[in-house]
Amino acid sequence: MTKARIFKPAKTAMQSGLAATRLWVLEFEPEAKKEPDPLMGWAGSGDMQSQLRLKFKTLAEAEDYARRKGIEYTVASEAQRRPRYQTYAENFK
Repeated sequence: MTKARIFKPAKTAMQSGLAATRLWVLEFEPEAKKEPDPLMGWAGSGDMQSQLRLKFKTLAEAEDYARRKGIEYTVASEAQRRPRYQTYAENFK
């Protein structure tokens, strides 16, 4: 059976906004290990599903999709952001 995980991506250090963290992502677990290509040496496998990242507006939509397609899934809990309150003057201390 196909396995996947559903999560909300974290904000990267290169982002200042939160737009990329609003969607829920369904990502398939790799079924085959990656092996080096004999000619080029690049790592690859025949597992096409591991390249997919499906995005959904809500967790319910992602879970519904997984149930309809018969995908066994786990949900990673959403990390809570703690706001840091500071004044502009604190940048110069």
